[in-house]
Amino acid sequence: MSLKYNDAIAKRAMAMNERVRNYQENDLYYLNLPITEFLGGSKVLVGGREMGMYASYSYLGLIGHERINEAAIKAVEKYGTGTHGVRLLAGTLDLHEELEETIANFKHTEAAISYSSGYVTNLTVVSALVRKGDWVISDKLNHASIVDGCHMSGAKFTRFNHNDMDHLEVRLQQAGNAAKLVIADSVFSMDGDVIDLPKVSELCKKYNAWLMIDEAHSVGVLGETGTGIEEHFGMPYDTIDIKMGTMSKTIPSVGGYVAANKELINYFRHASRAYIFSAAVPPAQAAASNEAFKVILDEPWRIEKLRKNADQFINGIKALGFDTLQTETAVVPVICGADEVAYAMTREAHKRGFFVLPVVSPAVGEGLARLRATVTSAHESDDIAKAMAVIGDAGKKLGVI
Repeated sequence: MSLKYNDAIAKRAMAMNERVRNYQENDLYYLNLPITEFLGGSKVLVGGREMGMYASYSYLGLIGHERINEAAIKAVEKYGTGTHGVRLLAGTLDLHEELEETIANFKHTEAAISYSSGYVTNLTVVSALVRKGDWVISDKLNHASIVDGCHMSGAKFTRFNHNDMDHLEVRLQQAGNAAKLVIADSVFSMDGDVIDLPKVSELCKKYNAWLMIDEAHSVGVLGETGTGIEEHFGMPYDTIDIKMGTMSKTIPSVGGYVAANKELINYFRHASRAYIFSAAVPPAQAAASNEAFKVILDEPWRIEKLRKNADQFINGIKALGFDTLQTETAVVPVICGADEVAYAMTREAHKRGFFVLPVVSPAVGEGLARLRATVTSAHESDDIAKAMAVIGDAGKKLGVI
């Protein structure tokens, strides 16, 4: 079936279809692979074939955890599979209140609020916080959900160069006396490096700016007990004004949340559109998330093992001659250069049973296409060594190293 109109919309759609078709014809297309079953976190069945899993956000290997599964099953048995509507009308269960209390305790704040997805959380919270006449100042490598929330807010949206504190200060000076919100990822999802929280916090205090940090990739990853970036830097737990996080990465469920003081959380309950107009997180997912936060604190060995695995992988890949940028976490970019090379590296890895996926333009800059590999606490040292060997052989074959 052809597109209805021959206009700019049709041309954009056709251009993307042509790009995909070209990759498919050259055996370079690896999106939407049919993952059929998880096997203990470190392995996965893809079309019936067992492969090592290095594209998972389950950093602590909590998918399938017995306690978390049991909590979800009990919630379904008690409440069923859904709620009766949006939270403000008929959708709030005691499970949601318990989950938000657990999150607040975990993040050392007075209160918390949950939403149906991490993407929606950033969209609604940023647009609720700032309006026309305000300034929102964002790191250039922030997640798309942050960028979209900034655009939607109507505030003056400007960016500072990635982790460049001198440039952030320039932006804060430019904002003058306007209300200001500075927002950054804690761990950057494409590069794996960590925002300079001590300096960001210092500048926000100096220029009377609110600070919001997206901890999607830092909960369970940063800090001795996995509570996140404030613990990682040994900073007071009230350093960050708005602590955003997801429940679909380290937390093996779905949804997003914000933890903050009571006044802000109460404001979000009455002013954030995704809370007012979107259905509540289903009972099983709320219960699973609630239990997962508790498991993180009860099983600190997972965090220690994740750090050891990440160090082994990063150091090993760098020793082979690959550029991994400034990563210091479980997200490890393996720079390949051109988009086609990243796709070819993926093809070679898949042939040898190593499941990893490429990230290409426009998600990253031209010439910075990469394998975005992730390690988890579910991996064993021997598995990681084999994965590095596969990447190394592919890199030599394709001239990356």
